[in-house]
Amino acid sequence: METKPEDVGLSSDRLALGVARVDDWAKRLVDDGKLAGLTTVVLRRGKVAHFHTCGQADIARGKPMTPDTIFRFYSMTKPLTSVAIMMLYEEGRFGLNDPVSRFLPEFANMKIAVEEKDATGKAVMHTIAAKQQITIRDLLRHTSGLNYAGPRGEDGQFGLAKARAATQGKDLATVIQAFAQVPLLREPGTAFDYSYSIDVLGRLVEVVSGMPLDQYFAKRIFEPLNMKDTGFFVPEEKWDRLTTLYAPKPDATLVRHSGAPQDSFKTKPGAFMGGEGLTSTARDYARFCQMMINGGELDGARILGRKTVDLMRMDHLNGMPRVGATLPAGFGFGLTFAVNPGVGHTGAIGSEGEYYWGGAAGTRFWLDPKEQMFGVFMVQILPNGQLPYAERFRQMAYQSLVD
Repeated sequence: METKPEDVGLSSDRLALGVARVDDWAKRLVDDGKLAGLTTVVLRRGKVAHFHTCGQADIARGKPMTPDTIFRFYSMTKPLTSVAIMMLYEEGRFGLNDPVSRFLPEFANMKIAVEEKDATGKAVMHTIAAKQQITIRDLLRHTSGLNYAGPRGEDGQFGLAKARAATQGKDLATVIQAFAQVPLLREPGTAFDYSYSIDVLGRLVEVVSGMPLDQYFAKRIFEPLNMKDTGFFVPEEKWDRLTTLYAPKPDATLVRHSGAPQDSFKTKPGAFMGGEGLTSTARDYARFCQMMINGGELDGARILGRKTVDLMRMDHLNGMPRVGATLPAGFGFGLTFAVNPGVGHTGAIGSEGEYYWGGAAGTRFWLDPKEQMFGVFMVQILPNGQLPYAERFRQMAYQSLVD
């Protein structure tokens, strides 16, 4: 339901100013060939204060971005998988500190890769037994010892990347079995390292529920939330709504992406990966976000309990070190979400307790329980190269608050 911005504590003038800034900024980027199109959404107190589309979904065809344009969500799949896990948690199927090997025995006796130098100075890899089991909580917060590459083997290849390449077209059970054969990079529960952990959780959903991940999502999340355009691939009758994927050139202008992701989302995948793979619209993802802001409920459909949502949006790293640049400085990490511990830590406008995540093609969402407000930002640029577009939109949305 759309509303006047004043009805939800926003200033029409300041929101219009923000939109004008978005429009002018986006138009400049489109005119300069740096942006094809975008969709931006802001809801506060359950009302749509802003839903805006700009530019083209397909430059060559002159096809405009529309409210029902379908996007590749990549890692914005992860929060859906975490919700699925927490639904099973609420059913008493497991505890978060339980070892995942209780359900996936292939992870029972993990090894850790250790690199040392031999007498000639050559790097030699060997393994030692892990002291700790990977827990379900480790997987949710990316402290499992996995990442997206894995240790380098004697053949010079990264183990997890090699395992994923070897299992293309296979089902999720086969993919996860292959991952479990690769040594961990470090002891579980000792450092944040962005990873295939959520894909392992997707397999856990299948084993515990007895349903393929796509069916569990559809029955338990998408149907109750009326997320009618969300799934692991785009059916043929909706192909015309799938946005074109672009890639940045060295000068930051765009060219049509020539890789497999351009068309691979039009067919059913072999594995329903819990950490990537969903396609959706801004409207559908906004319904998911509103459910989370509401404490687990939307339009009479209760997906999670309020205390479970609170648990998910708390920082679970407890001061652990972070590997890589995926998690911005100052932010904590909850159960698949980056968590704002306070603006004094992050140096950016927002609220303590705000949480967010994004996808590899530039999509992003942020949720602010304190302000009862969230935003959804959609573009399709792969790789997005940490482009600042989503953060600039977020700044413009926050400046419109007046109460």
